Amino acid sequence: MIIVNKVDKIPVAKRNVEIVERKGQGHPDYIADGIAEWVSRYLSKYYLETFGVVLHHNVDKTLVVGGQSAPRFGGGELLQPIYILVSGRATYEVRSASGLRKVPLGPIVMQAARDWIRQHIRHLEPDRHVVIDYKIGQGSADLVGVYELGVESVPLANDTSVGVGYAPLTPLEELVYKTERTLNSRDFKAKYPEVGEDVKVMGVRVGDEIKLTVASAMVSKFVKDKSHYQSVKEEVKKVVEDLAAKITPQHKIEVVVNAADRPEHDIYYLTVTGTSAEHGDDGMTGRGNRANGLITPMRSMSLEATAGKNPISHVGKIYNVVAQRIAEKIYREVGNVTEVYVEIVSQIGKPINEPKVLNIEIIREGELTSELRREAEAIAKEELSKITLLSEYILRGEVSLY
Repeated sequence: MIIVNKVDKIPVAKRNVEIVERKGQGHPDYIADGIAEWVSRYLSKYYLETFGVVLHHNVDKTLVVGGQSAPRFGGGELLQPIYILVSGRATYEVRSASGLRKVPLGPIVMQAARDWIRQHIRHLEPDRHVVIDYKIGQGSADLVGVYELGVESVPLANDTSVGVGYAPLTPLEELVYKTERTLNSRDFKAKYPEVGEDVKVMGVRVGDEIKLTVASAMVSKFVKDKSHYQSVKEEVKKVVEDLAAKITPQHKIEVVVNAADRPEHDIYYLTVTGTSAEHGDDGMTGRGNRANGLITPMRSMSLEATAGKNPISHVGKIYNVVAQRIAEKIYREVGNVTEVYVEIVSQIGKPINEPKVLNIEIIREGELTSELRREAEAIAKEELSKITLLSEYILRGEVSLY
C-alpha cells in the first residue's frame, strides 16, 4: 500500500532551532558500524562464491571497548589494547547434495575487521593495538530449502521493521556532513597529518546563527608541543569556517574546536592512534549515524542499525536505503516540493517489494494535485521494483549506510 499525503509542517530549514550531528570514521560508534558492515560484506561474498547465494546472517551487535593510552607531545604509547567484539548470528554450515560444508566464520570475521581498520584509521594497527573477538550464534541451512524460500526471485522480509528517508538536506545538515568528510579527506590528511580520524561534528542553528562544535583528535607523535597543537587547531577552525562560508553564506558562523581543552591544566585532545577508542571511549553498532550519514533529532528517524544486517532480506537495512532513494528522487523530479519524508513498514514473511505500507509525506506550497500524487507513487513503485538490485550496490560499497 502506497500513501501520498501533503503535510502542513514547518520545513526544518525554516524552524527557529535545528540540531545536527555526525560521528566521523574514527569515532568508536563509527568503528563498530564499519566493522559490522565489512564482516557482513565478507560473509556475503564468501556465501555467494561458495554456495551461489547469500545465506542468513546478522552481525549488527558489534561492540568497541576502549583501551588505555598515554599520549604526549611528540610521542606516546598504548597501554591497553582496544577490544572489539563482533556479535550476531550467521550460517556456519550448509547441507547440500554433495554433503555438509562448514563456513570458516572466525577467519572471515578477523580478516574483515583487520582490513577495515587498516583502510580507515592510519595509525591504529590491528595486530598491535586491537584485540578482535567474536561471539556469533551459529545456524545451519539446507541449500535446497534456501532456494525454495524464494531467494532466487524476491526475498521475504526477515523482520517487521521500518525504514525512513527524507530530502533534501538543509544547509546545516550539508555543512555538518561535509565538515567531517573534509577533515577526513585524503587531501586534508596529507596537509595536516596531525589530525586523527576521530572527528565528531555537532551543529546547532538558532535563527540565522550557527555554532559548530568540532571534536578533532590529534595524533600525538606529529604534534611537537603546545604551540604546535594550537596552530593545528587554528588551521582546522579556518578550514571549517571557509567551508561554512561556501555552504551557509547567509548565516553567522561560530566554530569551536576541541572545546574540552584546558591549556592551563595541560589538557588537550591528544591521542596516540587518532581515535578516542584508545582511552576508554566505547562504541556500539547502531548508536551513530543513520543511513544518510547524519544524526538528525529534528527529523523522522529509524532506530534500526543498518550496518551488519544481511543485504538480501533484512528490511532494517534495505528499507532505510530505499526510503532515502525514493525521497531524493521525488524531491528532484516532482515539481515545487519543499521537503519529502518517506516511511516504509515491512511485514515479516512477505516479499520485500511488497511493504505493509509505504507512506510519503510532501511539504509544498499550493495544492498536492492528483497528478503530483501519481508521480510520487510511480517513483515509489519504480524503486520497489528495483529493490533486489540494492544488494549488489551494498556489497560493492556503493550505498551510504552510516
